[in-house]
Amino acid sequence: MNSAIRVTVNGRRHELDIDNRLSLVELVREHLRLTGAHVGCRTGNCGACTLIVDGETVKSCCILAADVDGSEIITVEGIVTSPDALHPIQAAFVEHQGLQCGFCTPGILLSTLVLLERNASPTEDEIRHAIAGNLCRCTGYQNIVKSIQAAASARTILSTRA
Repeated sequence: MNSAIRVTVNGRRHELDIDNRLSLVELVREHLRLTGAHVGCRTGNCGACTLIVDGETVKSCCILAADVDGSEIITVEGIVTSPDALHPIQAAFVEHQGLQCGFCTPGILLSTLVLLERNASPTEDEIRHAIAGNLCRCTGYQNIVKSIQAAASARTILSTRA
């Protein structure tokens, strides 16, 4: 069975006819060709599929695309403000080696964006709590935390939502 849905993804409106069994991460990756969100565990444990839906981070492998009809979705591709420049959070991750293989990075970047929009000066404990749903097998998290602290101290986090 199919459903017609309307979603706004990274500021662009889409009207789609989708299979009701389609997950949100599959919609974004396969139908919209935005491949920043990764498919990892398919159980919501790893956070590789994290997206922002209506201002909240979600594990998009655990949500049916039909359930986000009318929603505003932000993917990692949508956080850049210019095609020629990194978002300040991305720049902090590069500068402070907050990434290695990159599989977890899109989800952590989006979790960081929501955190810093809500709390411009988080403590280390608040940072660790905010990214707790994003598993990283490479970094040990210390440089991720340093990267988030650097992004917060730069005070240049720009909202992707008007």
